[in-house]
Amino acid sequence: MNCPTTLPSIAEALCRLETGELRARDLAQACLQRIQARDAEVQAYVAYDANRVLAQAGEVDSGRRRGLLRGVPFAVKDVIQSADYPTTYGSPIYAGHRTGRDAACVALSREQGGVLMGKVVTSEFATQTPGPTRNPLNPAHTPGGSSSGSAAAVADGMAMVAWGTQTTGSITRPAIYCGVVGYKPSFGLVSTAGVGLLSPLQDTVGILARDVGDAAATVLGIHGRRFQPAPADSRYRLGVCLSSQWDHASAQAVNALHAWIRRLAAAGFEVSERALPADFEALIVDQGRLVAYDARHALAHERRTDAGRLSPRLTERMAGGEAIDLPAYLAMQQRAALGRHRADALFEGVDALVYPATDGEAEAGLENSGSPRFGALWTLLHLPTVALPVARGSGGLPLGVQLVGRYGQDEALLQIAERAASSGGGVDG
Repeated sequence: MNCPTTLPSIAEALCRLETGELRARDLAQACLQRIQARDAEVQAYVAYDANRVLAQAGEVDSGRRRGLLRGVPFAVKDVIQSADYPTTYGSPIYAGHRTGRDAACVALSREQGGVLMGKVVTSEFATQTPGPTRNPLNPAHTPGGSSSGSAAAVADGMAMVAWGTQTTGSITRPAIYCGVVGYKPSFGLVSTAGVGLLSPLQDTVGILARDVGDAAATVLGIHGRRFQPAPADSRYRLGVCLSSQWDHASAQAVNALHAWIRRLAAAGFEVSERALPADFEALIVDQGRLVAYDARHALAHERRTDAGRLSPRLTERMAGGEAIDLPAYLAMQQRAALGRHRADALFEGVDALVYPATDGEAEAGLENSGSPRFGALWTLLHLPTVALPVARGSGGLPLGVQLVGRYGQDEALLQIAERAASSGGGVDG
């Protein structure tokens, strides 16, 4: 399931750009050629402009633009604003809509020398009604949602990395379905300025990438920081977190997780198991109800002025939020706040948690994008996660796991994830 192009890693690209062995134009043209060859089938992009892309690359090659993402071709989910392209939020209501500004993650990526390839598909307002994107590994299957275009573009070599968002599992699930890495940072690490928000206390901007190193380089890069891999002698303790949600995972997904853990144990990781406390189990139910309530408020204008162009699925979801009164909503928010306060206790004696990422392989068909359930708790708790494909299922599509870290300890989690990815093997390892 490797990227089907010869694109280098970000670290390698920066070195080769510095020596003159590689040009930013070369990277941009490789992605453009892939878009031209494949996007009619995959349908990852909403909009791109080859001349605009090559002009940005020319600025990098001339030395006018430098930085930690120098020359890196990146794509942007279409709930994230960009000055160069419309931002439609995956809805006909906003066809052709231009905001005239870059969202923070876009502006900072460009400030660090990144080359904006264009906008990629999102589901409607980053909810559950899918867009047209197909899974590049098997076009008869969903790429997941709502960061479908982001995952598909990276998986098919149409961008080196792509910004996405997660309200429940919208980075984690597409990453695994398409066989790439999904990194959801600690809540707030990447600014949501310029992002269409659905649930403001949960919406998180993150990245889809070909490997952990590229994911880390992008998110840390917009903060002006380089990713430092873990020292060779580092030893890590992982806690496999058991919960009622495991009942929803397929046997092959669970077996793949345990097989991966056994490989890590053989490589020197210390592995233990722990049960998710009951009060955290209750938060999983609260999470979906909070999203329904918040979505009804966030999309109040669209409900009132253009309800006929909202999908039946989204309309039904918002109706569920209408049935929640203010005292119930505030009680859920209070429980979530208490859970965040107590979340550090989940990591007693371990450096990271291991948890399923999806129910199983990407579902056949495009009508549904799969369940986001395995991201719900960690998104609500504001904890960083890294989703890794680790095996193939019986249908030949990826199965994966997610690693969960302490709040604010993103660099440590990324070091663990990179070491685990290399020690445990991936879908081709």
